[in-house]
Amino acid sequence: MKKLLTRRILIPIFAASILFTGSAFKNDFFEIAKQIEIFTTLFKELNMNYVDETNPGELMDSAIKSMLNNLDPYTQFYNEQDVEAERIKRTGDYTGIGANIRTLKDKLIIIEPYKDYPADKAGLKAGDQIIKINGVSIEDYKDDAVNLLKGAPNSTVDVTYLRLGKENTATIKRSEIEIDAVPHFSMINDKTGYIVLSKFNTKTTSQTSYALKDLKAQGAENIILDLRNNPGGLLSEAVNIVNLFVPKGQLVVTTKSKVKKYNKTYYTQKEPLDTEIPLVVLINGNSASASEIVSGSLQDLDRAVIVGSRSFGKGLVQRPKLLTYGTQLKVTISRYYTPSGRCIQALDYWNRDEEGNATRVKQENYHVFKTKNGRKVFDGGGVLPDENLDNSKLSPITKAISGNFLIFDYATEYYYKNNIEDINSFKLTDADFTDFKNYVNASDFNFETKTEKALAEVLIEAEKEELDTDIQKDYNTLINNLNQSKNKAIDKNKEQILGLLTDEIVKRNVYREGLYEYYKIHNEEIKTATQILAKPSKYQSYLK
Repeated sequence: MKKLLTRRILIPIFAASILFTGSAFKNDFFEIAKQIEIFTTLFKELNMNYVDETNPGELMDSAIKSMLNNLDPYTQFYNEQDVEAERIKRTGDYTGIGANIRTLKDKLIIIEPYKDYPADKAGLKAGDQIIKINGVSIEDYKDDAVNLLKGAPNSTVDVTYLRLGKENTATIKRSEIEIDAVPHFSMINDKTGYIVLSKFNTKTTSQTSYALKDLKAQGAENIILDLRNNPGGLLSEAVNIVNLFVPKGQLVVTTKSKVKKYNKTYYTQKEPLDTEIPLVVLINGNSASASEIVSGSLQDLDRAVIVGSRSFGKGLVQRPKLLTYGTQLKVTISRYYTPSGRCIQALDYWNRDEEGNATRVKQENYHVFKTKNGRKVFDGGGVLPDENLDNSKLSPITKAISGNFLIFDYATEYYYKNNIEDINSFKLTDADFTDFKNYVNASDFNFETKTEKALAEVLIEAEKEELDTDIQKDYNTLINNLNQSKNKAIDKNKEQILGLLTDEIVKRNVYREGLYEYYKIHNEEIKTATQILAKPSKYQSYLK
């Protein structure tokens, strides 16, 4: 039995070893071979001799992930289920119930049912908590329970879910799901068209091109391209989107790597749709990767005015590498550079701080580059908008509240307690904000600041040195003052928090499609973009 186990271990190890090819492998051949041999013998002895039964698959999975954790977060190992998830991201197509779902240990939470897809037709809503699928308890299911919702088109799945504490059941008929890269486009006014580009998958170019042509046919003389919260995707699609607005043969992005074959230059390959139409691109802190290639390149080429807040700052390129047994390695192969020569990578994953966290490139270390017209742009910290709107950049306290799903959960309660007659005139009140603050205070939300961590470390050291007697009182005072400051921080970010709450509540009532219509009336970034485009002289002033 032990010999059989050893063979099962050695086969994937040997298969993994042959993946190392190219000049880098040749240069380090002995060291790589040595480390593989050490690991192979360690893995064998551990599984054969450890006091309790071990799971070789789980051990190997942990070993791989621990190794990759020391690199950047985009270099990842994908099992067969992960590979399928990545395919869905690239193509936007899959078979299922049509909903964005959050996975927890004992339940699946519907974040957003897609309009007119199976989950929506079956009556499921955002905030519903699925606890059983075809009679199988999520709490007892060891694998990824989301996979239980997948199946052949027209097959059915029975779900048991909680809504406001009450148990309900539904039978959902699965169907093919198509996730649009462009979920919305329309006219804002008689001269300005609005295109929402939410992801860079294989549909991006065709759908954006169609939207642009359609809006021009409707009379659009200006375009707003919304890349906010777009996490990126296919680099080739980013180049194609830039190509819609700039001439054929224009350099868009360059990639640089230690492996020569990954050193590439990407030029526009086709005739553009319109090189003259005034263009504003909206970005925020969640605009990353391919979104930054588009916004950064159009900024460098002085082809668009960028509005919003500084983008995420992901200047790295990944490529999937096939492994054995249907698994994959997505590995960072290069950095990319926009036409001016800048790399907008914001986090340094290779020179971490004492706690092992990636360090952010300091602003004093940014380098200056020049756009086509000679305007100054900078590397090292994402794409900085030409019109920077402070309120569109989420503060730490707002990020923490949102990241703990307090805004989402409050919106769920609000939706069932309130009836909104006219969504386009909907606006939260001061009383609503007070109610939300009480909701936060009643939760187990704990926002630990860097200041608190630093003070706690000081107190620990003081205890070790037996100096804490005099310091404890001052420490308690500082913590009390800090807690008061955190409460004030919520008030300080009132408009930002109310904006996120409003978005979530509007989406509950009229889906994401209705939220974009609401944006056209109320959103500050869109208002600013429309004002810039309304005056040609003002628009041109940004580009000169």
